[in-house]
Amino acid sequence: MKEGLGSSQRPYRTRTYYNHALTTTFICLILLSFIYLHSVRSPRNGHLARVSNARLSARCKYLRTPAGPPPSFYKRTQSDRYVDGTRPVLLRNAKIWTSRANGTEVIHGDLLLDKGILKAEGRVPRAMLIGMPDVETVELHGAWVTPGLVDLHSHIGVAPMPRHSGTTDSNSHRMPILPFLRSIDGLNTHDASYELSISGGVTTAQVLPGSANNIGGQAFVIKLRPTAEKSSLSKVLEPPFTLNQSLQDRDFDFSVPPRWRHMKHACGENPDRLYSQTRMDAAWNFRHAYDEARKVKEAQDEFCAAVEQSRAVASTEFPESPLELESLVDVLRGRVKLSIHCYEAVDLDMIVRLSNEFKFPVASFHHAGETYLVPDLLKSAWGGAPSIALFAANARKKREAYRNSEFAPKVLADHGIPVVMKSDHPVLNSRYLLYEAQLAHFYGLDEATALMSVTSTPASAAGLGHRVGTIAKGYDADIVIWDSHPLSLGATPRQVFIDGIAQISEPHHLSKPRTSQEPPHTPDFSREAADAVKHQGTPPLEAKRVIHSGVVKFIGVRSLYVQDKGNIQTLFDYELRDERLNPSQISNWTVFVRDGALECYTPARQESACAHVTEIQPEVVIDLDGGSLSPGITSFGSPLGLVEIRLEPSTNDGQVYDPLQQQVSGLLGGADAAPVRASDGLQLGGRNTLLAYRGGVTQAITAPMGSGFLLGVSVSFSTGAKHSLERGAIIQHENALHVALNRRIGASVSTQIAALRRKLFGSSVDADGAAWARIREGEIPLVVHVDNADIMATLLKLKDEYESATGRTLLVTFSDAIEAHLLAEDIARSNISVILTARKPFPFDWDTRRILPGAPLSAETALSTLLEKNVNVAVGVVDEFDARHARFDLAWAQLDSNGAIKKENAIALVTSNLHRALGLTDLGSDLVAYKGGDMFSMESKIVAVVSRRRKVIDMF
Repeated sequence: MKEGLGSSQRPYRTRTYYNHALTTTFICLILLSFIYLHSVRSPRNGHLARVSNARLSARCKYLRTPAGPPPSFYKRTQSDRYVDGTRPVLLRNAKIWTSRANGTEVIHGDLLLDKGILKAEGRVPRAMLIGMPDVETVELHGAWVTPGLVDLHSHIGVAPMPRHSGTTDSNSHRMPILPFLRSIDGLNTHDASYELSISGGVTTAQVLPGSANNIGGQAFVIKLRPTAEKSSLSKVLEPPFTLNQSLQDRDFDFSVPPRWRHMKHACGENPDRLYSQTRMDAAWNFRHAYDEARKVKEAQDEFCAAVEQSRAVASTEFPESPLELESLVDVLRGRVKLSIHCYEAVDLDMIVRLSNEFKFPVASFHHAGETYLVPDLLKSAWGGAPSIALFAANARKKREAYRNSEFAPKVLADHGIPVVMKSDHPVLNSRYLLYEAQLAHFYGLDEATALMSVTSTPASAAGLGHRVGTIAKGYDADIVIWDSHPLSLGATPRQVFIDGIAQISEPHHLSKPRTSQEPPHTPDFSREAADAVKHQGTPPLEAKRVIHSGVVKFIGVRSLYVQDKGNIQTLFDYELRDERLNPSQISNWTVFVRDGALECYTPARQESACAHVTEIQPEVVIDLDGGSLSPGITSFGSPLGLVEIRLEPSTNDGQVYDPLQQQVSGLLGGADAAPVRASDGLQLGGRNTLLAYRGGVTQAITAPMGSGFLLGVSVSFSTGAKHSLERGAIIQHENALHVALNRRIGASVSTQIAALRRKLFGSSVDADGAAWARIREGEIPLVVHVDNADIMATLLKLKDEYESATGRTLLVTFSDAIEAHLLAEDIARSNISVILTARKPFPFDWDTRRILPGAPLSAETALSTLLEKNVNVAVGVVDEFDARHARFDLAWAQLDSNGAIKKENAIALVTSNLHRALGLTDLGSDLVAYKGGDMFSMESKIVAVVSRRRKVIDMF
């Protein structure tokens, strides 16, 4: 049976179609209608009355039938989503992580996919293949295979990409309580995200309404693959029978158990801000809605109790649920998997009390930033502790997320509470859902639980654990073949199967090192996790010990990289290349640091070569255990240093004025006011800044925040400094002048170009300040935040025009630059630098739609294309919370390059290349000490920062 509305809507029911002559059909219909109407009106027809009573009894019994698959489901030989003509596939010689046995089972063997389901795993009997002459055999050579990833929290399709004005269907702003809305009614089947998410291994997603309402509506779980119908419904996995049919329909089969329904609730800042309500209002909204649903449920229960006890009832009509409340009545009957957006303990407590008051289970709390602080509260919810759907590190964007912790997954799992990692797509691009599990593993979540957090655990939380999220006979044939261990950084699908159908037509494969075939042995963060709980989510982030002078001795060093005169140099690197060697057989070096600067380095057994230092008793000896010393990373692209909580204005510098769109006060100079300087609004010591510092980001370059054309002048500063007057805190007050050109600005692009042309060709004595004069003289770069290749092409012509007219060189850098690969040769010819602030691109809007996605969808990336054309390229980061993981992004870029980017080149992307692009002339460099590996490894942990500029060594 082809996948279609009938087959996908009722896969457990069989329909028989009769083909009568037209006249016979009409006669039968007339007779049956007459008999039916007569029987309804005539109480003397005892047989039909008994049939009616039997149906009523069946319906009453149905009220107590739990949701889930019928027993016959486990005997199925074909999926309801099977596409006729799909060939069987035999995957040979795989390393199969099944998710069974609490995530510990790994099978070496084969997989047989047929009729949309998994027919066998491990050993495939030869007899099973005899009847499959058209089977396609794929040799995997020991590649890792997992179930398709399941994203429990997504808005894919209802917040479609590329986005444009007025097309988001994720939220309604009508009222706080909207249980009758349905995400499927806004599901766009042409979203560009589907292909990208599949290329990251995601096969199933729960599409939720947004969080603007206390009850935002019903959610639907979909498969991401395209269907022949191209309809929204054909994507839905197990549509509830009530989707397009009411229970009073005469042909409804009450012998089939109901399917799970899904619904979104939200509490906290989002609905409260939209409706100008308080927590007390929100709690009343919930209680009132559920009380109304309770009244309906009790009326139905009382009616059915009378029917089943053969007592007289006031009416022969079943008390139907009003359409506005019928889904909430199903919540009270335990037939709805509730996904509840809830961050803080106060809101979690309200929902737990609500669940106990009205006796309904909560399937999952989402975002749930403070859940790790209240595990016992979660366990007291009606029906037991919900699953907790979390980000790995996305935190502090708003006040209620300020206590989020990267250690929450580990802490919750230690309390026996199910953990789910989710994307909230497009908040995070769900193509990288697996990266959330990798980060959770890095911060302490065990290997099995981390992999289950994006497979079987979300599948179970959605009530679909009987068919997705696990590799077992009879399950849906949703399979991902990986090029490395799925918890290895940069793991990329070689192929993805959904319903037994290969989804990537011409996959591009990457060669991965042998070490990536095993999960990383991640560092021990037990102390940090305990501190997060002890300090209620705000543990101290300052260095544990600060050494201001004297000698510090690093032993067990396996590699040392430095930045010298603007270039990255490898002083030594004894990377473990031969797996046959024991780590003890690899030479370790000793490195001496004095007064915050590198003094001497030598093989461990030849310390006499550093006699001038060894005469001094070291202040402290730090064993890096085969670790590394590397230059500190420079971060750019986020408002790091200007923002503490992005959506809380009281904690931020705020948005700068834009003279292109608004009238500027005469106090500032009117339309020709001098550009704002970021250094004047800098605030140091914030949590994002200090976490970046502890992540090896020792300096940042930040431009003023704004959404208009003119942004202002950027500043470079030390992320470890406590305030701007501290020695070495401000590195350079003026780095570059920043403007933005895009279609989101109110003025047209041509107007923006005209404004830029006027500024460039203006007089050097204009009232617009020294920054523009320095741009005209070629002293500092003009950084243009631009994504669209057409706008870049115009800027290239404008640069040529200026230089031809003035004879001066215009220093230009393109930042963001998602479509820069389309003009790589022209950019190189114009000597323009490029900063890719979104190295993993996504088509958010019209200006960013022409991305180069990389493997498995393309052989090249924007980064590799630009580097190949000899463009000075750097990478940045968009979100301040993510600055701390810049080193992992570098490691990923290396892996994506198939060996073309060496370690020195990768380090330059966030140091020397970035400094050239942004006009940083102070080339002094910090050193970061990594224990247990180098900066590219998820096995290493940062233990110290050597700051030559600040003349300190900070130890963590």
